[in-house]
Amino acid sequence: MNNDNFDQNQNYDEVTSYDSVGNRRQIFMATAFSSLMRKVYVWMTLALVVSGLTALYVSGSEAAMQAIFGNRAGFWILAIAELALVIILSARIQRMSFATAGLMFIAYSILNGVTLSFIFLAYTRASIASTFFVTAGTFGAMSLIGYSTKRNLDGLGRYLLYGLIGLIIASVVNLFIMSSPFDFVISIIGVVIFVALTAYDTQKIKQMFLAYGQDVNDSTQKLALLGSLTLYLDFINLFLYLLRFFGKSND
Repeated sequence: MNNDNFDQNQNYDEVTSYDSVGNRRQIFMATAFSSLMRKVYVWMTLALVVSGLTALYVSGSEAAMQAIFGNRAGFWILAIAELALVIILSARIQRMSFATAGLMFIAYSILNGVTLSFIFLAYTRASIASTFFVTAGTFGAMSLIGYSTKRNLDGLGRYLLYGLIGLIIASVVNLFIMSSPFDFVISIIGVVIFVALTAYDTQKIKQMFLAYGQDVNDSTQKLALLGSLTLYLDFINLFLYLLRFFGKSND
């Protein structure tokens, strides 16, 4: 009888021990997940601040604006450099150190800020500021929806990709035909696509961390950085399309 009681107590202690370890593991995973998601938005915000300050600084230099937009070569060099950085960062981020990836992200945000400096010539600062806050509110709402919705948005991704390709082609065509009604339609489609992409990408980032974000280490932090780049691009593009509606000309 005493031996039976001892065995039961021992089994109970073992089960309790396993449950305790399991609970600690779940808490640790939840903490890691929260930390990584927070890093995504912190790095995205940092990149937006860097881009904004860079654009503001460059727009105040007549020599810099002339060098960038006064000849096509300067602008195309910037555009190609930005594209190259995004491609390299997206394709090879796991092969580089986190510090290198972070520096490349900051370098990209600076280059993008230089390119975006033209908006201070085209629009008033008041309308740029108001559009930024409209964008921030819209982005925040859609990102929250993407994070909290129970609906799987994977099926939406394919249509958004097709829409994005069509949007790029239509924008290139309109560079030649210069149609204002066509540009208006493109702007509406652009807003719809990037609003939806914000929700879709947020859910994809969440799913990625639920699958792989069991620890905060060099590898998962690079995934967080890549996620912040994705949301940064969604924010910037949404802002530029909304600026076509809310921006007031400097003329």
